[in-house]
Amino acid sequence: MSKDYIPQNAAQFNSFMANLLAYVQERTDKDNPVWPDIPAARVTSLAAAFAVFQTAFEATQGQHTPAQTLARREAQAECTKELRGFVNQYLRFPPVTNVDRLAMGVNNHDSIRTDHTVVTEKVDYVIHLRGIRELVVNFWVQGADNKAKPDGYDGAVVIWDIRDTAPQRFEDLTHHAMASRTPFILHFEEADRGKTAYIALVWQNERGILGEYSEIKSAIIP
Repeated sequence: MSKDYIPQNAAQFNSFMANLLAYVQERTDKDNPVWPDIPAARVTSLAAAFAVFQTAFEATQGQHTPAQTLARREAQAECTKELRGFVNQYLRFPPVTNVDRLAMGVNNHDSIRTDHTVVTEKVDYVIHLRGIRELVVNFWVQGADNKAKPDGYDGAVVIWDIRDTAPQRFEDLTHHAMASRTPFILHFEEADRGKTAYIALVWQNERGILGEYSEIKSAIIP
Protein backbone atom coordinates (compact mmCIF):
# COMPACT_ATOMS: atom_id res chain seq x y z
CA MET A 1 0.00 0.00 0.00
CA SER A 2 1.18 3.53 -0.72
CA LYS A 3 2.20 5.84 2.11
CA ASP A 4 -0.50 8.16 3.38
CA TYR A 5 0.06 11.64 2.00
CA ILE A 6 -1.30 13.28 5.17
CA PRO A 7 1.44 13.62 7.83
CA GLN A 8 0.80 12.10 11.25
CA ASN A 9 3.34 14.28 13.05
CA ALA A 10 1.57 17.38 14.37
CA ALA A 11 4.21 19.90 13.28
CA GLN A 12 4.43 18.39 9.80
CA PHE A 13 0.65 18.27 9.58
CA ASN A 14 0.51 21.97 10.50
CA SER A 15 2.92 22.90 7.70
CA PHE A 16 1.20 20.58 5.21
CA MET A 17 -2.25 22.01 5.93
CA ALA A 18 -1.05 25.62 5.85
CA ASN A 19 0.47 25.08 2.40
CA LEU A 20 -2.53 23.19 0.99
CA LEU A 21 -5.09 25.62 2.32
CA ALA A 22 -3.22 28.66 1.02
CA TYR A 23 -2.99 27.00 -2.40
CA VAL A 24 -6.70 26.20 -2.46
CA GLN A 25 -7.73 29.66 -1.23
CA GLU A 26 -5.64 31.33 -3.92
CA ARG A 27 -7.28 29.29 -6.68
CA THR A 28 -10.81 29.66 -5.35
CA ASP A 29 -10.59 33.41 -4.76
CA LYS A 30 -14.00 34.83 -5.63
CA ASP A 31 -12.54 37.69 -7.67
CA ASN A 32 -10.47 35.46 -9.95
CA PRO A 33 -11.26 31.78 -9.37
CA VAL A 34 -9.19 29.17 -11.17
CA TRP A 35 -11.33 26.43 -9.62
CA PRO A 36 -14.81 28.02 -9.69
CA ASP A 37 -16.74 24.80 -9.00
CA ILE A 38 -15.40 24.34 -5.46
CA PRO A 39 -18.01 25.85 -3.10
CA ALA A 40 -16.72 28.68 -0.94
CA ALA A 41 -18.54 27.16 2.03
CA ARG A 42 -16.43 24.01 1.78
CA VAL A 43 -13.19 25.98 1.68
CA THR A 44 -14.38 27.96 4.71
CA SER A 45 -15.25 24.74 6.53
CA LEU A 46 -11.79 23.30 5.85
CA ALA A 47 -10.16 26.53 7.02
CA ALA A 48 -12.24 26.48 10.21
CA ALA A 49 -11.19 22.92 11.01
CA PHE A 50 -7.55 23.88 10.48
CA ALA A 51 -7.94 26.95 12.70
CA VAL A 52 -9.19 24.74 15.53
CA PHE A 53 -6.18 22.47 15.08
CA GLN A 54 -3.76 25.42 14.97
CA THR A 55 -5.11 26.78 18.26
CA ALA A 56 -4.73 23.37 19.89
CA PHE A 57 -1.30 22.88 18.30
CA GLU A 58 0.03 26.21 19.54
CA ALA A 59 -1.13 25.36 23.06
CA THR A 60 1.19 22.33 23.07
CA GLN A 61 4.32 24.28 22.12
CA GLY A 62 6.36 24.40 25.30
CA GLN A 63 5.07 23.03 28.57
CA HIS A 64 1.56 21.64 28.28
CA THR A 65 -0.87 19.29 29.94
CA PRO A 66 -2.08 15.84 28.85
CA ALA A 67 -5.49 17.41 28.24
CA GLN A 68 -3.97 19.88 25.79
CA THR A 69 -2.22 17.04 23.98
CA LEU A 70 -5.51 15.18 23.69
CA ALA A 71 -7.24 18.32 22.39
CA ARG A 72 -4.55 18.65 19.72
CA ARG A 73 -4.91 15.02 18.65
CA GLU A 74 -8.68 15.26 18.44
CA ALA A 75 -8.50 18.51 16.46
CA GLN A 76 -5.99 16.93 14.07
CA ALA A 77 -8.25 13.91 13.59
CA GLU A 78 -11.24 16.13 12.81
CA CYS A 79 -9.23 18.29 10.43
CA THR A 80 -7.88 15.17 8.69
CA LYS A 81 -11.42 13.85 8.24
CA GLU A 82 -12.52 17.17 6.76
CA LEU A 83 -9.49 17.25 4.49
CA ARG A 84 -9.93 13.71 3.11
CA GLY A 85 -13.52 14.45 2.14
CA PHE A 86 -12.48 17.72 0.50
CA VAL A 87 -9.62 16.15 -1.46
CA ASN A 88 -11.66 13.17 -2.68
CA GLN A 89 -14.59 15.32 -3.72
CA TYR A 90 -12.83 18.29 -5.29
CA LEU A 91 -9.09 17.84 -5.78
CA ARG A 92 -9.00 14.50 -7.62
CA PHE A 93 -10.56 15.86 -10.81
CA PRO A 94 -9.91 18.52 -13.49
CA PRO A 95 -9.32 21.42 -13.52
CA VAL A 96 -7.02 20.39 -10.63
CA THR A 97 -3.90 18.95 -12.28
CA ASN A 98 -1.11 16.58 -11.27
CA VAL A 99 1.13 19.62 -10.91
CA ASP A 100 -1.38 21.22 -8.54
CA ARG A 101 -1.59 18.10 -6.41
CA LEU A 102 2.20 17.81 -6.26
CA ALA A 103 2.42 21.44 -5.11
CA MET A 104 -0.16 20.77 -2.38
CA GLY A 105 1.50 17.56 -1.24
CA VAL A 106 -1.44 15.38 -2.34
CA ASN A 107 -0.43 12.08 -3.90
CA ASN A 108 -0.92 11.56 -7.61
CA HIS A 109 -2.00 8.17 -8.87
CA ASP A 110 -0.01 6.57 -11.64
CA SER A 111 -1.30 7.17 -15.14
CA ILE A 112 -0.74 3.66 -16.48
CA ARG A 113 -4.27 2.51 -15.67
CA THR A 114 -6.14 5.74 -16.15
CA ASP A 115 -9.46 3.93 -16.20
CA HIS A 116 -8.98 3.15 -12.51
CA THR A 117 -7.51 6.43 -11.23
CA VAL A 118 -10.59 8.55 -11.80
CA VAL A 119 -14.14 7.57 -10.91
CA THR A 120 -16.38 9.12 -13.54
CA GLU A 121 -19.59 7.17 -12.87
CA LYS A 122 -22.31 8.62 -10.66
CA VAL A 123 -24.78 6.76 -8.47
CA ASP A 124 -28.53 6.91 -8.97
CA TYR A 125 -30.81 5.29 -6.42
CA VAL A 126 -34.26 5.02 -4.87
CA ILE A 127 -35.30 4.36 -1.28
CA HIS A 128 -38.05 1.85 -0.49
CA LEU A 129 -39.78 1.01 2.78
CA ARG A 130 -39.70 -2.65 3.78
CA GLY A 131 -41.35 -3.79 6.98
CA ILE A 132 -40.54 -1.83 10.11
CA ARG A 133 -37.22 -0.19 11.05
CA GLU A 134 -35.76 -0.82 7.58
CA LEU A 135 -35.01 1.26 4.52
CA VAL A 136 -34.02 -0.47 1.29
CA VAL A 137 -31.65 1.42 -1.03
CA ASN A 138 -31.66 0.24 -4.64
CA PHE A 139 -28.75 1.80 -6.55
CA TRP A 140 -27.14 1.64 -9.99
CA VAL A 141 -24.84 3.54 -12.34
CA GLN A 142 -26.61 6.70 -13.42
CA GLY A 143 -27.86 6.24 -16.98
CA ALA A 144 -27.18 2.49 -17.09
CA ASP A 145 -29.73 -0.10 -18.21
CA ASN A 146 -28.81 -2.58 -15.48
CA LYS A 147 -27.92 -2.46 -11.80
CA ALA A 148 -24.45 -4.00 -12.01
CA LYS A 149 -21.64 -2.11 -10.30
CA PRO A 150 -18.81 -0.89 -12.56
CA ASP A 151 -16.02 -3.38 -13.31
CA GLY A 152 -13.13 -3.16 -10.88
CA TYR A 153 -15.12 -1.26 -8.27
CA ASP A 154 -15.58 -2.22 -4.62
CA GLY A 155 -19.13 -0.92 -4.72
CA ALA A 156 -20.94 2.16 -3.47
CA VAL A 157 -20.21 3.92 -0.20
CA VAL A 158 -23.49 4.67 1.56
CA ILE A 159 -23.49 7.58 3.99
CA TRP A 160 -26.47 8.44 6.17
CA ASP A 161 -27.69 10.00 9.38
CA ILE A 162 -30.89 10.66 11.29
CA ARG A 163 -31.47 14.41 11.53
CA ASP A 164 -34.10 16.97 12.43
CA THR A 165 -32.92 19.27 9.64
CA ALA A 166 -31.59 18.68 6.14
CA PRO A 167 -27.77 18.38 5.99
CA GLN A 168 -25.84 21.22 4.41
CA ARG A 169 -22.85 19.11 3.41
CA PHE A 170 -21.97 15.46 2.95
CA GLU A 171 -19.78 15.41 6.08
CA ASP A 172 -22.95 15.97 8.12
CA LEU A 173 -23.88 12.35 7.33
CA THR A 174 -21.71 10.56 9.87
CA HIS A 175 -22.54 6.88 9.25
CA HIS A 176 -20.72 5.04 6.45
CA ALA A 177 -20.97 1.56 4.95
CA MET A 178 -19.72 -0.18 1.83
CA ALA A 179 -22.50 -1.67 -0.31
CA SER A 180 -20.92 -4.26 -2.60
CA ARG A 181 -24.24 -5.06 -4.24
CA THR A 182 -27.74 -3.68 -4.59
CA PRO A 183 -30.04 -3.45 -2.73
CA PHE A 184 -28.48 -2.23 0.51
CA ILE A 185 -30.62 -2.43 3.62
CA LEU A 186 -30.37 0.08 6.45
CA HIS A 187 -31.55 -1.20 9.83
CA PHE A 188 -32.68 1.13 12.59
CA GLU A 189 -33.75 0.96 16.24
CA GLU A 190 -37.33 1.06 17.48
CA ALA A 191 -36.74 4.54 18.89
CA ASP A 192 -35.84 5.77 15.38
CA ARG A 193 -39.26 5.06 13.90
CA GLY A 194 -40.94 8.19 12.54
CA LYS A 195 -37.64 10.07 12.29
CA THR A 196 -36.06 11.25 9.03
CA ALA A 197 -33.00 9.54 7.60
CA TYR A 198 -30.88 11.39 5.03
CA ILE A 199 -28.86 9.27 2.59
CA ALA A 200 -26.29 9.74 -0.19
CA LEU A 201 -24.06 7.36 -2.18
CA VAL A 202 -20.80 7.49 -4.11
CA TRP A 203 -18.96 4.87 -6.18
CA GLN A 204 -15.58 3.67 -4.90
CA ASN A 205 -13.11 1.85 -7.14
CA GLU A 206 -10.63 -0.86 -6.18
CA ARG A 207 -8.00 1.75 -5.32
CA GLY A 208 -10.28 3.37 -2.78
CA ILE A 209 -10.87 6.44 -4.96
CA LEU A 210 -14.30 8.01 -4.64
CA GLY A 211 -16.36 9.58 -7.39
CA GLU A 212 -18.93 12.35 -7.11
CA TYR A 213 -21.61 12.01 -4.45
CA SER A 214 -25.22 11.59 -5.45
CA GLU A 215 -27.87 14.02 -4.35
CA ILE A 216 -28.96 13.64 -0.73
CA LYS A 217 -32.37 12.01 -0.39
CA SER A 218 -34.51 11.42 2.67
CA ALA A 219 -37.09 8.96 3.94
CA ILE A 220 -39.17 8.50 7.07
CA ILE A 221 -38.09 5.43 9.02
CA PRO A 222 -41.11 3.06 9.20
